Amino acid sequence: MAIPHLRHPAPPGTPSTRPDLPGPDLPAEPGSDLSAALGTDLRAEPGSFRDPANRVLYAGQDVLRALDETAAAHWRALAGSDFFPPLMAAGKVCGTEEMPAATAPQRWAAVLRHDRIPFVSHPYEWSFTMLRDAALLHLEILREALPAGFTTKDGSAYNLQWRGTEPVFIDVGSFAPLREGEPWAGYRQFCQTLLYPLLLNAHLGVDFRPWLRSQVDGIEPDQMGRLFRGVRRLLPGVLTHVHLHGSVQRRNAARTTTDVRAQLRDAGYSRELALATVRGMEKLVRRLDHQPPTSHWVDYQRTCGYSEADRSTKERFVTAALTSAAQRRLVLDLGANDGRYARLAAAHADYVVAVEQDPAVVDRLYRALRGEGERRVLPLVMDLADPSPGGGWRGTERASFAARTGADTVLALALVHHLAIGRNVPLPEVLACLTALAAPGGRLVVEFVHPEDPMARRLLANKPDGLFPDYRRDAFEALLAARGTVEDRLELPSGSRTLYRVALGG
Repeated sequence: MAIPHLRHPAPPGTPSTRPDLPGPDLPAEPGSDLSAALGTDLRAEPGSFRDPANRVLYAGQDVLRALDETAAAHWRALAGSDFFPPLMAAGKVCGTEEMPAATAPQRWAAVLRHDRIPFVSHPYEWSFTMLRDAALLHLEILREALPAGFTTKDGSAYNLQWRGTEPVFIDVGSFAPLREGEPWAGYRQFCQTLLYPLLLNAHLGVDFRPWLRSQVDGIEPDQMGRLFRGVRRLLPGVLTHVHLHGSVQRRNAARTTTDVRAQLRDAGYSRELALATVRGMEKLVRRLDHQPPTSHWVDYQRTCGYSEADRSTKERFVTAALTSAAQRRLVLDLGANDGRYARLAAAHADYVVAVEQDPAVVDRLYRALRGEGERRVLPLVMDLADPSPGGGWRGTERASFAARTGADTVLALALVHHLAIGRNVPLPEVLACLTALAAPGGRLVVEFVHPEDPMARRLLANKPDGLFPDYRRDAFEALLAARGTVEDRLELPSGSRTLYRVALGG
């Protein structure tokens, strides 16, 4: 089971996220006992309830994991192993330490404290290469664990998060001692949330994101099998991990897990065979690739029509806005394109989430940032006119994008006209969306493209006459004034675009 933790407010110097998410109804014992031990109230992570041996909780600014007796024994064996501490030291597994025994309440045998993740994202917000790199880290960790006598109970993509462009495995509670002759329990989850999405993109050019967004447990083997018939069955990885997997699943549907394990042991399934399977999957995943078709946005910086004077003036304005902010822990760059302003923001902020709609653009940006070793910019694929909703159990197991944000500064550069004209979103709604992504008292740096601007005229040319009578500079400024204080404004040298720095109302 994946546990997408680390979502709540961070201590100074760590990006802030939303503290006001309701959790599912949970038993009172862990909250009452542990709250008393730590001297603070606890909040349950909404995505941590499927594994009764583990529960992720928040105590003030701390991210904790309560363990029952079996899970605590597994953790101590894991912490004392040869393979786990090096993975944690390398940042491939989130930093974890056991707290003093006095903090463990009666119901739980131990409590762990985890390092925080700067910003929680979901697999359907990642580019192809991001998903592939996450899958490879998952397999690398399993490959290291098996010879040491450990496995992972889960194989979900939600077990991974990001520090910039570096994936990190977060579900420490997933590790368990390996029982000889048993298969990897996380294989199905790995296929459904990581391998199958990669196969869809690499072999068919089909975008995996809508599939993962609509099904929290990922893509079923039968769904994949219908897409890979005929000669497609022979594509790398399909016959074994789609059709054979689906066939075995159907054949064993009426059998218990214990029966299946016993059959595999009798057939000679061994740790060596499991390790060979993992290495084979690593080789398969590493070879998968997807080159998305070139879009207009891939070369936007060259085709957008900014003059050099406009560009340099805009950069100076954005830099001044960032350096004048009281807090710059988390910056959102909405409509980030090639990351020009995300990189600029990273020089003045602790962490930047760069959101762009085009998967090809995000994949190119991720590869570039990865090559630069950038750990302060997280690129995500998202349509801001249809952002990630809440999902899973009760709609809170996977938090919506709006619920995960709370940025100190929101950059919305060359974006408003695409939403207001291109997507028919009224200007008041556009501003409501942008300001809702900021923390109370945060700042908005926004660009308004005048109706006479060439890009605005191009968008308006495809719309019926008179459809946007309120798309005017004076109307936009009135909306800004209603939501905060306009601290600075600057018209670019071209004369058809204006930048604003707004201190939002608390």
